[in-house]
Amino acid sequence: MIPLLAMMLVGGMYVLASRGGQDGASFIMITIAAGLVVYWVWELRKISRPSEQKMPREVEQKDWVYDLIKNNDEMVFVAEVPGPEDQINVRLAAGILRIKGGQNFSKDVQLDLTSEMGISDYKYRNGVLTIKIQKV
Repeated sequence: MIPLLAMMLVGGMYVLASRGGQDGASFIMITIAAGLVVYWVWELRKISRPSEQKMPREVEQKDWVYDLIKNNDEMVFVAEVPGPEDQINVRLAAGILRIKGGQNFSKDVQLDLTSEMGISDYKYRNGVLTIKIQKV
């Protein structure tokens, strides 16, 4: 659509310039106008192109899914975590569950806990981490 409008503008300028006579000035004006039209068409296409910027790391990591099963006195947290068992590190502090695994995997999950709750048990099998959080 934009190139068609640009061509119509240049064509209109040519018609107006050709009515004015056989000056060299009209040819120069048409050349300048054509150059400006080409420049602005190029700029508009560049602006309208979808952005190919890489998403921030926080947005990319939102694909990680976990399950949280709540009971009155206990919670069970289940999630897939990459890496071997010796690289898995789990901590619970100030209501934030921090999970670290292999391949630079690191997640913080905000949990609605009371101050008396802590990690009572956790297991890691076949890439699945299961954490039990109970009153201590």
